[in-house]
Amino acid sequence: MANELPEVQNRELSDQDPTAETRKKDHIDMAFRSRVEAGDLDKRFYYEPMLAAHPLAGSLPSVPFLGKTLRTPVWVSSMTGGTALAGHINRHLARACAEFGMGMGLGSCRQLLYSDEFLADFDVRDEMGPDLPLLANLGVAQVEKLLRQKEADRIPAMLDRLRADGLFIHVNPLQEAMQPEGDRFERPPLEVVQEVLETLQCPIVVKEVGQGFGPESLRALLQLPLAGIEFAAAGGTNFAKLELLRSTPEKRAIFEKIATVGHTAVEMLQWANELKPTLARTDLPLLILSGGVRDFLDGYYLLQQSAFPAVYGQASGFLKHAQGDYADLQAYVQAQVHGLELAYALLRTR
Repeated sequence: MANELPEVQNRELSDQDPTAETRKKDHIDMAFRSRVEAGDLDKRFYYEPMLAAHPLAGSLPSVPFLGKTLRTPVWVSSMTGGTALAGHINRHLARACAEFGMGMGLGSCRQLLYSDEFLADFDVRDEMGPDLPLLANLGVAQVEKLLRQKEADRIPAMLDRLRADGLFIHVNPLQEAMQPEGDRFERPPLEVVQEVLETLQCPIVVKEVGQGFGPESLRALLQLPLAGIEFAAAGGTNFAKLELLRSTPEKRAIFEKIATVGHTAVEMLQWANELKPTLARTDLPLLILSGGVRDFLDGYYLLQQSAFPAVYGQASGFLKHAQGDYADLQAYVQAQVHGLELAYALLRTR
């Protein structure tokens, strides 16, 4: 009997944890490949394993915005429309927003100002449901043209058709200058945004599309009664560089350096935090912190640094997984949300 005791114990242990033997073998086989050297540690965080249990699903802080509530502090940044895959992508993204409680910005809705030909690509309210914020999107050049032609009423009409809660105005002078068929601004974008705020009774969020905002632009925006500001900082898709890639080799050689100017989300957030005490307004705008956000750790770090109400935005990661089956996107978002829950439970920023 004594000789049989270890076997019995092992069998009982195996019954309790059928993966124990395999898992221990994996640990031995993978131990040397699992080392993290000191130079590879993420220095943005303190790891605090004693202060919280494993987080429950749904434990992330909610964020109120435009009379609605995001259950997850993540924004699906503006994507696409008017292409063969656009409707498929946008419906998948809206479905993920509904499942996980995120907000969503549509891609440029310019095509909808005068025609409903591509409305189905953007009309995702049914997939998203009524309880989460959905914003349409126009370039400041189109808004400037509508104001000049006394057609600004086309904007609220478009929002009604989309059942959208407000409008992104994206500002992209460097991109337009690099784009062969780009628009030209006749007025400073700040003047256009100010006139829209005075003319239309709808929430406005202003975003830049790849270089971010310098301190004086950010200071001016924070003085306006905007619902939000999206940083879309350097580090994400650089649309000025993208347009140069579509241009001639000669033009690329001349202008490639100016496409590298810009500001990171961390840099802009520091400026915004410094400006906050100088603001007369108490209804602070929501900051959508995007540009260079690769995953939940980048997003968590930015959220913890913000003195403003904030969410973080992602585009490329969502876009990559939204093109196939919904299950692929669902698994990706689920992993990001779970990672963010772990970050809130176990990490503190330095």
